[in-house]
Amino acid sequence: MSEISPRNIGTIPESERTNGSSKNGNYIKPQIEHKDENLDERQKRSTISLVVIPTKIDGTENSGVEVGSSEVEYIESENLNDVDDVEICLKTLLTELSSKDWVSVCEALNNVRRLSIFHKEVILGILGDVISLMVKSLKNPRSAVCKTAIMTCADIFKAYTDHIVDLLDPLLGQLLLKSSQDKRFVCEAAERALIALTTWVSPLLLLPKLQPYVKNRNPRIRAKASTCFCRSVPRLGIEEIEAFGIDKLIQTAASQLSDKLPESRDAARTLLLELQSVYEKSHFLKPSAVSEDPEIASWEHFCQSKLPPLNAQAVLRVTTVAR
Repeated sequence: MSEISPRNIGTIPESERTNGSSKNGNYIKPQIEHKDENLDERQKRSTISLVVIPTKIDGTENSGVEVGSSEVEYIESENLNDVDDVEICLKTLLTELSSKDWVSVCEALNNVRRLSIFHKEVILGILGDVISLMVKSLKNPRSAVCKTAIMTCADIFKAYTDHIVDLLDPLLGQLLLKSSQDKRFVCEAAERALIALTTWVSPLLLLPKLQPYVKNRNPRIRAKASTCFCRSVPRLGIEEIEAFGIDKLIQTAASQLSDKLPESRDAARTLLLELQSVYEKSHFLKPSAVSEDPEIASWEHFCQSKLPPLNAQAVLRVTTVAR
């Protein structure tokens, strides 16, 4: 039998290198070279907010808007650049936000973010119209539009702080809803926007907006609202808590102790411990507290005087066990 000498796989005709075997019957392990011809081009490409990749259907190129695959790059706030021309951007902003082309809407939302960061005073006059269109984008079934709108909310809260309060209701409802849904990347973006909300908006103004959602019929919305409520209260000083009404805060927290979801119950426990600490500090600092009967001035007596018996018992059980 004649001996078959090994050949360099690179010299074997392609017709012989099919399914990892040659026509001689010898198995040849295929070698795959990964080439990225567009590497330099991608490295040179600057960061942009949206990249639409066209696809071919029946041999014809499609724009990728109605049919095709599209890739969206979400830019963090610190990486956003200023707009090229503020005046032109402002003139076309509302038109682009209401466009039927989702790519244009995403670009317009990113321009809202840029303007709120670099030129926040220029859109104050149209902020109501901008927010109405942002709410529309938050309801958009396309995840790319929805997430970009959520990121825009976070930048709006940081830029306009308490000036946003009168326009907050429709945004707040949507953010609580999105943060409680199943799409993880949308849910996480909404959580970050809610954190920005509780960070930048005054709790005295925000808490009344959150209270109706703490009683919402949807348990997930209740849970997210309770978490925001709990996160806002510690930002109040003792005087502000007394001005808002510590009894109202205790009643809100007590109502969540028996909630269906553990997230609500955990937020309620955390809030009650905070309120107990504030109550005891404030009572200790009051000159009149020296002459009061210690039993009447106690946390236990206060809870029993402000809550129904069962609720008071639940609150005292939580705060006593924690102690």
